[in-house]
Amino acid sequence: MSFRWLKRYMPRSLSGRATLILLLPVITVTLVVSVVSVQRLFEGVTDQMTTAAAREVRLVLGATDRSEVTQYLGIQVTPVAADEVPAGNLRRWFDVTGLLVIRQFDDLLPGLLAVELPGDNVVRLYVESEEGPVRLRFDRRRVSASNPHQLLVNMVVFGAIMTLVAYVYLRNQLRPITRLARAAEAFGRGRMEEYRPRGALEVRAAGNAFLDMRARIERQIEQRTLMLSGVSHDLRTPLTRLRLGLSLLDEEDAAPLLRDVQDMERLVNEFLDFAQGAREGETERVDPVALIRRIVEDCERAGMPVRLREVEGAGLVKMRPVSVRRAIDNLVNNAVRYGSRAELSLQMTERSLRIRVEDDGPGIPADRREEALRPFSRLEPARNQNKGSGVGLGLAIAMDIARAHGGTLRLEQSARLGGLQADLVIAR
Repeated sequence: MSFRWLKRYMPRSLSGRATLILLLPVITVTLVVSVVSVQRLFEGVTDQMTTAAAREVRLVLGATDRSEVTQYLGIQVTPVAADEVPAGNLRRWFDVTGLLVIRQFDDLLPGLLAVELPGDNVVRLYVESEEGPVRLRFDRRRVSASNPHQLLVNMVVFGAIMTLVAYVYLRNQLRPITRLARAAEAFGRGRMEEYRPRGALEVRAAGNAFLDMRARIERQIEQRTLMLSGVSHDLRTPLTRLRLGLSLLDEEDAAPLLRDVQDMERLVNEFLDFAQGAREGETERVDPVALIRRIVEDCERAGMPVRLREVEGAGLVKMRPVSVRRAIDNLVNNAVRYGSRAELSLQMTERSLRIRVEDDGPGIPADRREEALRPFSRLEPARNQNKGSGVGLGLAIAMDIARAHGGTLRLEQSARLGGLQADLVIAR
């Protein structure tokens, strides 16, 4: 039997599922005990006590000298007129045992006219006798258990108290898991949040494994950065010597070689940007609208056909502004390089920040967009390389920065301009 249909109704959070696991057995046991207690206490005991009381009533009605018998049994017998007999049985609406008492008396007393159960202390029976109608009065405790609802009340009250205590304890046990999840999420967004393993042994083991993994990733990123930075820095020395040597040649002969040196320097700068990655600068709360406006203003001063088309939402976002600006600059430069203009738009919601860059260039085919996000990937058929040289790191750097901020980079076709549409999404 498949229980997949049940998953949609199950809580998605760990605390919700743990609470369900805690409450389900408590509620089930309470219901089972309630049913059993009602069956044994309300039905079984009441039937037995009512049967004994009915025998005593028959004994009183059949006795020759009722005064002695009634005094011994504690039953008061009073003759009543016919118009004093109630038209029907009387009981309170919540008196559950009263239904059983009335039913038993109806079955066991042939001349029964009416039964009155006005409270928890007295029972009044109206019975037809040889002398006419009589009223028999005796203690209610002789036909039903005293305060039978106390068992249910105790079960509900103490069950609620123990559930509350267990919930508080369970919440304290789940708190280290929540801290671990928060630290892992912060690390995925490029932030180093202080974390110390706590809680049960299994949670501590998971926390220590997370700390080891975070340390290894940090060492790997640092080693990659140092390696690429060292290689790029070492390349600057021979490039500088080449530039000095070319300055001694004639301008006409040195011009092609100088262009090659400039291209090599640009490639070295791209390697340095890729080596620095998404972790340059400290995380701070930044106004993304002001950041986008500064980028557009700088592009306009540089003579680039870039404009800000739309801004939706406002607020501060926690990010590394230097890294985010590098990612946007890469997207804008690609848009201007392969198209005649670029348009930026910003949309901010409670969960994410989306920065969109559109151009009217040739775009990237849908089946090659994933390849375009890989480092050192150049798509000559889709993006004319005669318009600029590079090593294919612009989109890779932007994707690395987006992932470091808990987001992603999506490439699609622009519905407005017809070229490439790049969405830099950052989680808030």
